[in-house]
Amino acid sequence: MDSATLLARITDYASRPNPYPLYAELREAGPVVQQADGSYLIGTYHEIAALLHDPRMSADPRTRGEVAHKPPFLRLDDPEHHRLRTLAMRPFGPPHSPRRVDSMRGEIDRITRELLQSFEAGRQIDIVDDFAYPLPVTVICRLLGVPREDEPLFRAWSDALVAAADVRPEDDSAEEDKAGDQARMEMGGYLVNLAEQRRGDPGDDMLSAFVNEPDPALRLTQEELAETAVLLLIAGHETTVNLITNGSLTLLRHPEQLDRLRREPELLPRAVEELLRYEPPVHMRGRVPHADIDVAGTEIPQHASVILALASGNRDPMRFDEPDRFDPARPDNQHLGFGSGIHLCYGGPLARIEAQAALGALLPHLGGASLVEDPPPYRQNAMLRGPRHLPIQL
Repeated sequence: MDSATLLARITDYASRPNPYPLYAELREAGPVVQQADGSYLIGTYHEIAALLHDPRMSADPRTRGEVAHKPPFLRLDDPEHHRLRTLAMRPFGPPHSPRRVDSMRGEIDRITRELLQSFEAGRQIDIVDDFAYPLPVTVICRLLGVPREDEPLFRAWSDALVAAADVRPEDDSAEEDKAGDQARMEMGGYLVNLAEQRRGDPGDDMLSAFVNEPDPALRLTQEELAETAVLLLIAGHETTVNLITNGSLTLLRHPEQLDRLRREPELLPRAVEELLRYEPPVHMRGRVPHADIDVAGTEIPQHASVILALASGNRDPMRFDEPDRFDPARPDNQHLGFGSGIHLCYGGPLARIEAQAALGALLPHLGGASLVEDPPPYRQNAMLRGPRHLPIQL
């Protein structure tokens, strides 16, 4: 088929259960393939890794005039990105003290055990609704200081924002962008109001730390507080839900590796890294060059839309031996599951802890479980790819 339609075919919902043959087609046609909408799709590991470290590549959608408001630091360039990311990291604790994320291991284990109490033999459960979603949501609510009972509010906002952030052909975005802008405004207002309630009366949470910062030079403006809090709340659970769910599905599809992990639980940290390569929660990232740039002999013009297919790079045979094989003991696993460069995933350490705790606790239950549907129903989003439900029979 025409390589110029690859982005449209990858983002087509029909491809959601298995986009990997299309990524292989992309690598064969690449490294750089211009699409029918004028964008440039890149799917080879070394080119993606280089561009993630290239200061000529911008993450800021304002570079192309796509948004008027100031984006969260995830979508800013240095020096703005560095300043806001540094300020957002401060509530996690200074480098010389125990980090807040590490100190939450015990609480994450406790939440995991509570969720597994309903996993009784003979029951049919949904890994997403009964486990993979409530775990990271409870954790990020605890970190930020968001009341758990308000979760239905921000779940609707989160769905709208994630839909707007999806990678898709450029002529297919107006409705999602409008809904995303509305959700961002409402969610930001909710979180700023919550933070203001803690001004002068702080709790042990990040919103309290943001709003009670004593140093004027280190304070976030109200707009920055809104964007940062929205980003942390969404990024703090969306990708982890997919990581845990994709991991559970992969283990059920590979019973020999599931048995191995049950015998050798010390392999679990490496298995999580392999899942981040083999079935990553984030499949693509958008970038815009500040200047004309040559990539593997293809000239990409300034301000063009560039899409880095991270999940394709993770399966590149020029970088990984037998890339389509799931190997929980894989050596030299420098995957792109959390990106790379200055935008290396801020929440990666927390996601790793949650995934290790979740999958480690699930191993005894998955040994005798079976998939009710394979493939399961997937979420619409092509960039943040994962099952919407994962029903299993215990």
